[in-house]
Amino acid sequence: MFEVSISNDTSSHMAWEDSEPRRLPGSAESSEPVQRRSNVGAILVDSPNLIRAALGHMIQAQPDLDVVLEASSADECIVGFRRIRRRTRLVVMVGLGLPGEHDSFWLIREIRDLFPTVPILASGAQPGEYAISRALFVGADGYVDKETAPTEFMDSIRHASRGELVLCGVPEGWLGKIADGVDNQSHAQSILTEREVEILEVASEGLTARQIGHRLGVRERTVTTHLGHIYKKLGTGSRVAAIIAAHRSGLVTPVSRF
Repeated sequence: MFEVSISNDTSSHMAWEDSEPRRLPGSAESSEPVQRRSNVGAILVDSPNLIRAALGHMIQAQPDLDVVLEASSADECIVGFRRIRRRTRLVVMVGLGLPGEHDSFWLIREIRDLFPTVPILASGAQPGEYAISRALFVGADGYVDKETAPTEFMDSIRHASRGELVLCGVPEGWLGKIADGVDNQSHAQSILTEREVEILEVASEGLTARQIGHRLGVRERTVTTHLGHIYKKLGTGSRVAAIIAAHRSGLVTPVSRF
């Protein structure tokens, strides 16, 4: 049975104490062993290099935590993850702002499928309840906000490594909305096929049916047929309405024009 660790302190911001320059275990300048097996190994995946480096510096300064991998993209994370021999006492920290076709939600689902026992924590700077519920739906074991206090951020990694569900830095009033969002996604996912969800995700970028077909390697007519099925299933009459409905269910994240 999972234990839940919840913190809703959003008033404090990250601060870093002065310490020795961070050197990843196994680097040429490091005198530490490649892996300290008794420690929790953190995998950091975030696109802003400065934020990722700062988080890594703070984690590495903890006596019971190690940074075993840093990646700036989903694909880089998967490649690096496969090279890590250990599969226990690991926690993956996935920033919710990863760009590209293989975004944060794709990565969370991919890690959950490839490494089902490894805890995953999503992280962001107050991204909104829909993004958090979507991260939880696709496989994250919790969420920690980047604006929480450093001690709470570190404790979130420790809690996740013990199999606890973590919601740190989430406003108390959001908890019900996040739970509803997960339920809505379960309902929407149950009526849409995997291909239909994939087409909606690409359609949310504002592409034409022909462009969607080119992206996914299918014919334009196939795309329009799928879109017609999607409209009927979601009870909508247009692409924009379908995208908005899917967004409310947390299945897609539309671009700003919608």
